[in-house]
Amino acid sequence: MGIKITAYEAICNMGLNIDEIFHRAIAGENNHFVLEKNLIKDYSFRLGKIDTELEQIEDPDFNTRCNRLILYVLKLLNPQITELFNKYSKEEISIIAASTNCGVEEYEKSGLKTHSELGNPAMFVKKHLGLNNTAITISTACSSGAKAFSIAKNYLEAGISKAALVIGVDSLTKLPLYGFSSLEILSPEPTNPFSKNYTGINIGEACTIFVLEDTNNSGIKLLGTGESSDIFHSTTPDPEAKEVKNAILQALHNSGIKPEEVNYINLHGTGTLANDMMEAEAVNTIFGTHTPASSTKPLTGHCLGAAASIETALCCHLLNNFSGKLFPHIYDSEYNPSLKPINLIKTQNLYDKCNICISNSFGFGGTNAIIVLGKDNG
Repeated sequence: MGIKITAYEAICNMGLNIDEIFHRAIAGENNHFVLEKNLIKDYSFRLGKIDTELEQIEDPDFNTRCNRLILYVLKLLNPQITELFNKYSKEEISIIAASTNCGVEEYEKSGLKTHSELGNPAMFVKKHLGLNNTAITISTACSSGAKAFSIAKNYLEAGISKAALVIGVDSLTKLPLYGFSSLEILSPEPTNPFSKNYTGINIGEACTIFVLEDTNNSGIKLLGTGESSDIFHSTTPDPEAKEVKNAILQALHNSGIKPEEVNYINLHGTGTLANDMMEAEAVNTIFGTHTPASSTKPLTGHCLGAAASIETALCCHLLNNFSGKLFPHIYDSEYNPSLKPINLIKTQNLYDKCNICISNSFGFGGTNAIIVLGKDNG
């Protein structure tokens, strides 16, 4: 037995399902963005928008863009969820959602307090599927999606549930965009992480849903997680990365994995100097310059509460479909000499294997979360 991701699906600016997203990401396509010129006066910036019509939800309490994205992905997973219901009762399946926005923009227009409630996405899924176990939404800024896995793992190991739906969702809304604008880090140009020529960040939106089970059946192994808190600054990470290093080492220890056994690191890689300096320090200290690494945010944008989720889904699909290529690090190739060196992946690079991935996620307030995933070799 072991905690495994037995099914997963996703939607983001890169595609309408995980297959589309994966193939475009492995090719390094970073052109799936739009230029927003009208939201903030005299300020243009690049956004990773999902371009498809989403089904409206009849219950006004739950008719938000985040929930419409969830409904879309639930339908992609319909066969797997049907199979889940054949194995477990609706009292044995928990829901752990991750988000930062929920329905804050809809609340401005509707006045429905349910739209502003953090628990709204989880409660929507609980009602929609008729589940009767725990349903919570976690919001720890941009580490939310990773922390949801830690909670799900704890639930399964403690016997609170026998299966869990782990959901990461965020939509493009004015509130966080105004916030990032006030920090002067939104960019009209492609984000350029770990470059000496910083441009800023590109915000995106996404929804990813995972099925977790404690099972002998095949799936991606959730080998371990690690969490820590900087308590350093509300928006700036600790440049010495002390607690980030602790979180990575904790995740490796919990997984029984040595640093040299990791085949790929999905970096948080936001494209701001503060993040990149901290992350390069942590990765260099623990992994040196050997382990291949890349940020996929130049492809998907920074999806906030769903960032760790879409990046975890990419890692899962990489483990399931590895054919010699890892996700390339798309930037201008002018590495910032003030950063500790790390092994950023080039588009043309080929690799022998990919059996273990690690995904880094960090959020405002110094919240750090690390996931270690392993290929199931039977």
